Amino acid sequence: QVQLVESGGGLVQPGGSLRLSCAASGFTLDYYRIGWFRQAPGKEREGISCISSSDSSDGSADYADSVKGRFTVSRDDAKNTVYLQMNSLQPEDTAVYYCATDCLFGVGGIVGADYWGQGTQVTVSS
Repeated sequence: QVQLVESGGGLVQPGGSLRLSCAASGFTLDYYRIGWFRQAPGKEREGISCISSSDSSDGSADYADSVKGRFTVSRDDAKNTVYLQMNSLQPEDTAVYYCATDCLFGVGGIVGADYWGQGTQVTVSS
């Protein structure tokens, strides 16, 4: 079965950390750039990070201003998985987090991804 599956979400106190995983099955992530998105209740989807494909010459990652310096994206091609390490979490980070096989920063917009995960809930609350 071809799919992306996110995991690692949960409830965390402000200032805490979580690591989200985005695991692919049925296809290889190597040739895709991977975007992380989030959507809070009542708000539009926000693109928050992007990591380039493994065959990219620069292997770069980029972040939205809202998460820059707190979130780090990485990939482990041996595990066919991309990770999002989230530190210094704040209540405004509460959202459902999704990964997809494309990137788009900003709010809303059309993402040309072949695959989306089902999402994982992150709740930051004391």
